[in-house]
Amino acid sequence: MAEHEAGSSVLLRERLYDRRAMARRSRARYLAPIALAATIAGTYVVVHQGLTHKKSAPPHAATTHKARRKVRGTFYRVQPGDNLTSIAAKTGIAVATLEALNPHIDPNALQTSQRIRLRR
Repeated sequence: MAEHEAGSSVLLRERLYDRRAMARRSRARYLAPIALAATIAGTYVVVHQGLTHKKSAPPHAATTHKARRKVRGTFYRVQPGDNLTSIAAKTGIAVATLEALNPHIDPNALQTSQRIRLRR
């Protein structure tokens, strides 16, 4: 009886570790690394292209530049949501210049309809 049990365990091991059967059943063993390498290469290409691609100017940049030249007047009335940076972008006047012309205002506490000097 011990021989029968030992013989069955050998047969069982042969069935579990039959290399030819494993190779036939599992093509994914060979395809998975190839798919992984292709995914990594594709990701690299996309990221590299995104980092090196020169971005063109937005189409509204030309109109914004023209609007800056047309700024007239000595004062600007603060609109809801404005800050010094947005006012500088709208008027074409540097933030440092706005701060120098308006030493009495707090740039962090602008209020709607507040007047800001743009020119001397």
